[in-house]
Amino acid sequence: QVHLVESGGGSVQAGESLRLSCVASKFTTPRTVMGWFRQTPGNELEGVAALLTSGGSTRYSDSVRGRFTISQDNAKNTVYLQMNSLKPGDTAMYYCAAAPDFGMTAMQALDPDEYKFWGQGTQVTVSS
Repeated sequence: QVHLVESGGGSVQAGESLRLSCVASKFTTPRTVMGWFRQTPGNELEGVAALLTSGGSTRYSDSVRGRFTISQDNAKNTVYLQMNSLKPGDTAMYYCAAAPDFGMTAMQALDPDEYKFWGQGTQVTVSS
């Protein structure tokens, strides 16, 4: 089983930065897709960023592209989400997730229904 634990959330002002971390027990498949998602009360999960751990290919939502960067450290089984130029609209509970990659498309990489393993979330609050 894959266990995911997020950390790094907090409260910041607009324009500041945070880096979220997601530690996995292990990457159990040769090709694994790691994704970051976020959710606010009353809304559905929104795909934010995704990474193919074996090759480094990335995918971002339009709302965060150019501001957020997803990266990995395989030695520590960790995936990061560097969030710069934060906006109040980025306020949400952020979750990391993992899925085996069997030819996942760019569109599918930001679809939460494609992911099997989920962390418990870390809260990000951005004030104006």
